[in-house]
Amino acid sequence: MPRLSDGKPDLSGVWNGQRTIHQEGPFMLPWAQKLLDERAVSHYADDFEARCLPGGPPRAAPYHTSLFSTPKLVLMLFEGNTHMYRQFFVDGSDHPKNLKPSWYGDSRAHWDGDTLVVDTIGFNDISWIDMPGHPHTKQMHLTERFHRRDFGNLEIHVVIDDPGAYSKPWIQDRVATLETNFEMTEYVCNENNQDPAHLDAAHK
Repeated sequence: MPRLSDGKPDLSGVWNGQRTIHQEGPFMLPWAQKLLDERAVSHYADDFEARCLPGGPPRAAPYHTSLFSTPKLVLMLFEGNTHMYRQFFVDGSDHPKNLKPSWYGDSRAHWDGDTLVVDTIGFNDISWIDMPGHPHTKQMHLTERFHRRDFGNLEIHVVIDDPGAYSKPWIQDRVATLETNFEMTEYVCNENNQDPAHLDAAHK
C-alpha cells in the first residue's frame, strides 16, 4: 500500500463505483417510509440526480471516483452527474459555525490508525440517500471510514445518523476497487439527457 510523506495511507487513485456488501437498516420513521412508498409508485420520477442535480453523499454513484490525498486535504472527484467534488480537511479544524445547508455538507477528517474517518454535517434535506429514494433531514450526521486494505481494495464503512428520519443509525459496509491504467472521462449530464421527459410521463 502506498503511503504519504507523513506515513499515512495514500488513498489516491481512480476507484470504481462503491458497492454495498452489507448493511443494517434502514430503520425508518413512519413519514419517511410513506414518502419512500410514494416515490416507488411514481417510478422515482422526482430523482434529482436524473435531472442533473447532485446526488449528495452518502449516495453511491455507479461512476468512477478519483481520490487525491495530501497530508492536510483529501479530495474526492466524481466522474458522473455534475462533476462535483468533496473536500475532506485533515488539518485538525472543526466544522464552521452556522453552516448553510448544502448538497455535500462540510467534511472534517482525522486518522484512526490507517483508517481515514470523515465526519460530515450541514446537509440540506433535498437529496436522496440512494436510488430508491430514502429521504433524510437536515439533522443527518454522516460518518465514513475509508480503509485501503491493500493496493487495490478500499473498504468504506458508512454510518447514517438522522433522528429526524430514522429510529437508529443506518450502517452500510461498502467496497471499491482500484482502476489501473484508467483516466477519468468527461460526462456531461445535461448533454442528451432523456430522463426528465420519461420521468415526467411517469407522473401522468
